[in-house]
Amino acid sequence: MPLRIMSFNIQHCADFYSGNIDFDLFADAVKKSGADIIGLNEVRDKGSSEDFEAQASILAAKCGLYGCFAKAIQIENKGPYGNALLSRYPILSYSAIGIPDPEIKQFDGYYETRCLLKAKIDYGNGLDVLVTHFGLNVDEQINAAATVLNSISDNNCVLMGDFNLQPDSRIIKSISSRINDTSSVSDEPLFTFPSDKPCKKIDYIFVSRDICVKSVFVPEMIVSDHRPVIADVELQI
Repeated sequence: MPLRIMSFNIQHCADFYSGNIDFDLFADAVKKSGADIIGLNEVRDKGSSEDFEAQASILAAKCGLYGCFAKAIQIENKGPYGNALLSRYPILSYSAIGIPDPEIKQFDGYYETRCLLKAKIDYGNGLDVLVTHFGLNVDEQINAAATVLNSISDNNCVLMGDFNLQPDSRIIKSISSRINDTSSVSDEPLFTFPSDKPCKKIDYIFVSRDICVKSVFVPEMIVSDHRPVIADVELQI
């Protein structure tokens, strides 16, 4: 059973060039991708601030897809912020799994509480889809990887998101030892950041061992500050 998957950090639907929120721009990018399952990072939900709208629901409606949102944090006086999922197929269930903050912050960098969205999609025999956004500091990333490895399943499973890590990272390697990195079928570097002159691969799509990866690519689009990554896969019936 064929499936096209896209992982996309949308930076709250801000147009890369103007900085303005533009739902039509991002909906058009999703539609042009032809993706069936889309994981989104840096998504806002309805809040007290007028620029905090239910972005997952808005994009889902514009694209004719199902959608759900998982809150990672509540931005004070503004609204919820986290990850989202769009799907051509019904979302049977979903939850937000919190990634624990480090008990003691070991670095001087920016820290932010993160989450893992876990959903069950009505496709084939049922597909587990997980969307996450790792923190910037190693202690955050270690906690995130542990949460991911404790949450993924060994069959019919997709994991994707902005991991803020490059392929030579030990943390990425620990994840790919359990679940396949789709980029392994490509000879291209698959750089996704920054979108205007990409030189880093920090956005990934992983699939369980039973899913066959046909191709993976990064489209040449400048919409967000990240480019999306897209994988074509085949599920066993």
